[in-house]
Amino acid sequence: MRPAPQIAVLGGGAWGTALAQTLTVAGNRVRLWARDLATVDAVNGNHSNPRYLPGMALHPDLTACDDLAAAIGGAECVLSVVPAQTTAAVLLQVRSVIAPGIPLVLCAKGIEAGTGRLMSEIVQEVLPVNPPAALSGPSFASDVAAGLPTAVTVAAFDIETAARLAVFLSTPTLRCYSSDDLVGVEAGGALKNVLAIAAGAVVGAGLGASAQAALVTRGFVELRRIGASFGARPETLMGLSGLGDLMLTCGSGQSRNFAYGRAIGRGEQLDGLPLAEGVATAGVAWRIAQERGIDAPITESVAMILDRTITVREAVSNLLARPLKSES
Repeated sequence: MRPAPQIAVLGGGAWGTALAQTLTVAGNRVRLWARDLATVDAVNGNHSNPRYLPGMALHPDLTACDDLAAAIGGAECVLSVVPAQTTAAVLLQVRSVIAPGIPLVLCAKGIEAGTGRLMSEIVQEVLPVNPPAALSGPSFASDVAAGLPTAVTVAAFDIETAARLAVFLSTPTLRCYSSDDLVGVEAGGALKNVLAIAAGAVVGAGLGASAQAALVTRGFVELRRIGASFGARPETLMGLSGLGDLMLTCGSGQSRNFAYGRAIGRGEQLDGLPLAEGVATAGVAWRIAQERGIDAPITESVAMILDRTITVREAVSNLLARPLKSES
């Protein structure tokens, strides 16, 4: 009888822990790598992660470590769930311990701020003998960890790899659809974070549900424009990793990006808030739009709000004062 598949999950935050939990419950042998020794000790000793998933009981078979070689050794698949802005640094460490041909599934959603690289481009440069893939879609860590039904997209550059990984990573409660539009899946996941900050800011400023709906709808137009400039296919951006993820994150305080934007709209202190990937992505997304001649006023507004160049209400006034034009 073939032993249960072994999977390495890099990143002991909420999303990494949730994926490790659901994969362990499904019968896989999972090793969770975390930098934080307190998290490692909590997972191994108390079967919990109180810092990132408080109140969630973890499967006793899930093990954690702070040694990359120990986490990755023997793994048939590696999930990278470290923040987008630290992915390159972590993969440079991974390079010496991962075997050739082992797929690297990217689960963080972002664009590298300094270079404008998508996460798959980093994998191609740092780990050229390991096929990159991405897992993305409308999914809150707490839902996935609790075994609530969730659907996501798993993408790779070729459909055979994507389909194989979708089967490998699917569980009774996590349904994975496959796609060969890796760039489209990555672009949708990264850009929706910027719009979630905008939606949260509108809600926090008390500007009403109508303004929120208009912003999300027009923001999705920008997402499609910028995504298309990367080569994303329209049907990908209309799917789980684009529109689906946008719907989830632009309307719930469980979204870190929405919560960050809401705090901005309320004029609250931002220090100490959980990491919101859209904060780093907004500026680079606006820079890319400028360089490629893409009309993206909402993306620009978010970048300017985060730079404290304008306030939320000033941004909305500027958007309303733009010349009238055809919707399509």
